[in-house]
Amino acid sequence: MAETWDSEWLSQALGYLLAMSADFAREWESNDMRAAIFKVLLGWIVLSVTAIQLAWKFYGPTVNSIYYRQGMGGQNGGTPDYSPNFPIW
Repeated sequence: MAETWDSEWLSQALGYLLAMSADFAREWESNDMRAAIFKVLLGWIVLSVTAIQLAWKFYGPTVNSIYYRQGMGGQNGGTPDYSPNFPIW
């Protein structure tokens, strides 16, 4: 019984996915304003993500070294129980 229900659910989900992809392909092929705006926005997102990846590849170690905590409160060092600038009450 469970196998029948699972296969029915899977085939229904696959049918919805195929219908949605067919609608998407039809919209993509048309030259209406919505499709043009979507293409521009998709291109902008891909370009932005690519630029971020390239920038992080080149400048990531520099940025990471700026924010590396030096001294006793460093990455694997002991963190002090209190700040030395404030008195203990």
